[in-house]
Amino acid sequence: MYTTIVNTLAAQVNLLMQLSNSAYTNPIKELSNATIGQHNRHIIELFECLLNSYQTGIVDYDARQRNKAIETDITFAISCIETIIKSIEKPDRSLQIIAGLNGNNITIQSTYNREVYYNLEHCIHHQALIKVALLNLNGVIVSREFGVAPSTIQHKLQCAQ
Repeated sequence: MYTTIVNTLAAQVNLLMQLSNSAYTNPIKELSNATIGQHNRHIIELFECLLNSYQTGIVDYDARQRNKAIETDITFAISCIETIIKSIEKPDRSLQIIAGLNGNNITIQSTYNREVYYNLEHCIHHQALIKVALLNLNGVIVSREFGVAPSTIQHKLQCAQ
């Protein structure tokens, strides 16, 4: 699992290194005027929230920082991703997830590995949205697998055989 996460986040870094600051911060009509930077910040902050909560065992994704620097500064965003890559692999442990639903907080039992997997799937979902934004940009190269779930890639490989 960790190899897949590292590869997925490395693909994100590769993409970011190709973007101009204006491409990173430009609102995209097809994304309800969100920016690539905003989607990237969302990916990063959920991973950071999980990592920062590992010791306490209490994760509240709604309480993430929403750091504007991540969505406007590509270099800073890349350094955040590199930090995640270096620190993501940890022993599994029980966690409590705090979630706000309809104005009420609920607590859900989970594990670190389950939440890492959730963050991977969440990352891929946002990468798929970012890929839509890239349709308007020339010269940006992403793999066909960018924004595609590993199970989908595996299924396509099996069908091709």
